[in-house]
Amino acid sequence: MSRICGATGRRILRVKMRVPARQIDEVEHLLREQTAVPVPAKPLDIVLRDPDDTWILASAVAGSADVLVTGDKDLLSLEDSAPLPILDPRGFWEVARRAG
Repeated sequence: MSRICGATGRRILRVKMRVPARQIDEVEHLLREQTAVPVPAKPLDIVLRDPDDTWILASAVAGSADVLVTGDKDLLSLEDSAPLPILDPRGFWEVARRAG
């Protein structure tokens, strides 16, 4: 959970999104410093195809996450009804780039 995205995610950021390796390292370092692994008492009352996704979302909410970054299409489909912003990696990168 403390890894930004593993080898596949780093490759996607580097190759598809053309993020420089140094910036990927910096983002990963920042995320590692901010990692919290909350254990929610129960999943959220949101119906998803994969029951594990409700726990992931509940963990993000329990941990007071500002945003959930995922490539999971089911989670991304909750865009309007989720209790926090859910972005794909490219969307998050664009937000982070504008903010930085």
